Amino acid sequence: MSNAKIQMTNEIQNPNVQKFITYLEIERNVSEHTIKAYSSDIKQFLEFLKSDEEELGNITHRTIRKFLAHLQNKAYSNKSIGRKLATIRAFFKFLVREGYQKTNPTLVVSTPKIAKKLPEFLTVENMIKLIEKPDESDVLGIRDRAIFETLYSTGIRVGELTHLNIYDIDFGGGTIKVKGKGNKQRITPIGDTALDVINRYSAVRSALFNNKNIGITEDRQALFLDKWGGRLTSRSVERIVRKHIVGIPKALGITPHTFRHSFATHLLDAGADLRSVQELLGHVSLSTTQIYTHLTPEKLKRTYKKAHPRA
Repeated sequence: MSNAKIQMTNEIQNPNVQKFITYLEIERNVSEHTIKAYSSDIKQFLEFLKSDEEELGNITHRTIRKFLAHLQNKAYSNKSIGRKLATIRAFFKFLVREGYQKTNPTLVVSTPKIAKKLPEFLTVENMIKLIEKPDESDVLGIRDRAIFETLYSTGIRVGELTHLNIYDIDFGGGTIKVKGKGNKQRITPIGDTALDVINRYSAVRSALFNNKNIGITEDRQALFLDKWGGRLTSRSVERIVRKHIVGIPKALGITPHTFRHSFATHLLDAGADLRSVQELLGHVSLSTTQIYTHLTPEKLKRTYKKAHPRA
């Protein structure tokens, strides 16, 4: 039983909710992070029902709308409200499927509209500046450079980066094995420049182990280690990025995900087709990848100069 499920069981004494969490964990194989998010949303919804003196089995679409209005009054963003509604939808869909509920009251409730925000990305020049920022005079500097090269070369998510093990890198084949969302694995190419830096880092990586008892053999297989020899976390990578962004334009908006956005944008600018970028990013739906089809000013100018007779 995961820690998230144990916490959920302790906090919410509702057998149907506990069955739903078990379904998510075993049948859907969702991450612990997702279980925590679902648990928090359902707990908040049940607390609202309690305060409104309504029971789970008797609610209608009006109750759902009252809950959404309650969230709006609490100044939740439409994105957060939409996520909570999606959780409640999934919960009632499960209840109806399993015969615990006759109808799904969420089916006639519309999701709040969310303004589409283009992902932040860096120009090629500024991305190279950021990648070359780490001082490679020590092992941590080489590690940071290897992290940046890997993120930009592959476009993988920061969570996928931190799950990489030594044996996931195929230096001869120029690929890496990535464990994505829902534990789905994919093979993605990685460039020679990134492989060269990873190779240099691998040669000195053992220096990060000290006398501290890690206790988990798997951590010694982790590709990217913290200064104590343990596996790096996503939060640690965020701190590493913040450490090196001084002097880079758009510095306040730069996160580990900026590497992924820049990877996709630069590929499309260079003529890569959307379907290939979808595969490289590990997106299930092509519509998810389409957020990267925005045109950069550089691409607009190139297109103009190439196509306009008076350019």
